Amino acid sequence: MYRIKPEFMTLWSIFDFSKKENELYELEKQSEDSTIWDDPSQAQVLMKKVSDLRNEVESWKKLESKTQDFLELANSGDTELESEIQVETDYIGKEIDALEIETLLSGPFDKGNAFLSVNSGAGGTEACDWANMLLRMYLRWAEINGYKTEILDKTDGEETGLKSVTVSIAGRNVYGYLQAEKGVHRLVRLSPFDAAHRRHTSFAQVEVLPEASQDDPVIHINPEDIRIDSFRSSGAGGQNVQKNSTAIRITHIPSGLVVSCQNERSQLQNRENAMRVLRARLLEEYEKKQEKELAALKGEFIKTEWGSQIRSYVLHPYQMIKDHRTDFETANTQAVLDGEIDPFIEAYLKLKNKD
Repeated sequence: MYRIKPEFMTLWSIFDFSKKENELYELEKQSEDSTIWDDPSQAQVLMKKVSDLRNEVESWKKLESKTQDFLELANSGDTELESEIQVETDYIGKEIDALEIETLLSGPFDKGNAFLSVNSGAGGTEACDWANMLLRMYLRWAEINGYKTEILDKTDGEETGLKSVTVSIAGRNVYGYLQAEKGVHRLVRLSPFDAAHRRHTSFAQVEVLPEASQDDPVIHINPEDIRIDSFRSSGAGGQNVQKNSTAIRITHIPSGLVVSCQNERSQLQNRENAMRVLRARLLEEYEKKQEKELAALKGEFIKTEWGSQIRSYVLHPYQMIKDHRTDFETANTQAVLDGEIDPFIEAYLKLKNKD
């Protein structure tokens, strides 16, 4: 008889169904009250909570049903079904792991979309090529997970690669997962741009911002507080982009924040995307301020800079990628650069929620 894995028997202790279902029931009752739309911004916050919680409960219910079917199959004693049982075991095991990680996403923006920026560090051509490699890695990760991506702003390197790029990544839990990628990424390899083929070290900085709703009650942008400039796009996009001043730069005067967007042919679309990024950056500034105030009350010290090197990608003289926060490492460097970064994300989330 097939031996049932113990994690299947204790699966539902991970997720408190009664508590979550009761919470969903109460929120749905509130959403049925027509008076909530007297305050549209608060109504939208409530509806998003309902949607997120409903998706969470439904995901676990589907897995519960599949697990019950599996247990019946496994307990049937039919040895001819062993191969089918093994396939189901592997599938359900992966689903359990994924949903366990999802339970670690408890931040206010973890369930939503994100903006990811990659900026090349010191090192000229090497650093620009490294930034381009990281962009490809994140685009592949998004594709593997079924997320929608859109490049909003890109500045090419002088010879190759990228000086900087900003990407919108949309999908469930995107920000919650990608927060693990914030920081400086270091590459060590034999340079393809060095005639002597010497070993070079390159750096790139990754920023991840949660996407703020246009009606977010925390972020209010006064039209008088921004300056909007148009300019010709410097990126690829065809003759129409080059001839017309379609690119947009927005300066938020009170904070000094500057954002730009030049990837669309339409000036209007670039302006809308630039405003999306500006809201995200203002939201990040607000969150940093809240963290500082909380730290002051607790007497704690919180670093406000982006942080030092978080991960090293060594391609020579040996193959190894290591995260310096979690000590998670792998020798399968090509798989990681092809977008398989979930093990690093999971290790970070587990460490972050350890306490």
